[in-house]
Amino acid sequence: MSVTAFPLLLRPLLSKLKRETGGLAVIELAYTMPLFLILLGGGVELTNYATTHMRVSQIAVSLADNASRAKQDVVSGVPRMREVDVNESFAAAQMQSGGLDLKAHGRVILSSLERNGSGQQWIHWQRCFGDADYASSYGVQGQTMTAMGPAGRQIAAEEGTAIMFVEVVYDYDTVMFGDYFKRGAIRKTAAMYVRDERDLSGIYNPSPQVEVHDCG
Repeated sequence: MSVTAFPLLLRPLLSKLKRETGGLAVIELAYTMPLFLILLGGGVELTNYATTHMRVSQIAVSLADNASRAKQDVVSGVPRMREVDVNESFAAAQMQSGGLDLKAHGRVILSSLERNGSGQQWIHWQRCFGDADYASSYGVQGQTMTAMGPAGRQIAAEEGTAIMFVEVVYDYDTVMFGDYFKRGAIRKTAAMYVRDERDLSGIYNPSPQVEVHDCG
């Protein structure tokens, strides 16, 4: 067979191969699958991130609400806030967090914002819960200030009452692409006035005493 005749023999085969499109879809899928997986993973990550933001925000609001209602009625006296009430409020926040495991991956800071004897705003007492290493962004126990909270959304307590100010910081960890994206902290705040009268002279720990979750 001559060298010039060899290409002539290949022509029918090449023509048939040109008309063959049975594997085209497989090739296209192979090209697009990586991009599709990235988009799918990004959608899952974005959904989880938004859901976690919402859940952390709800935890902050619920804790502020529970702390604003908590009290021990006292015969012939004003109801008191106790350490056990704070601990139960923290326990409720932990239960609400569910799989987020707020204790292991977050920090909750509960502050009682009041007016002091000089008419200034101050954090009368502050309690913390959770293993993450975060401090309050707005003040520590005993600190005086004009108002408390994020810039543009600061609040101040009225005379004779208190505001339960809650900060929740949660260490968000990615569901996908963990090797490419670092975890970040989700921060939420909430505040509510104490619903009824409350003894503002301090926070009590009557017998049997319970653990004090100070922020030291």
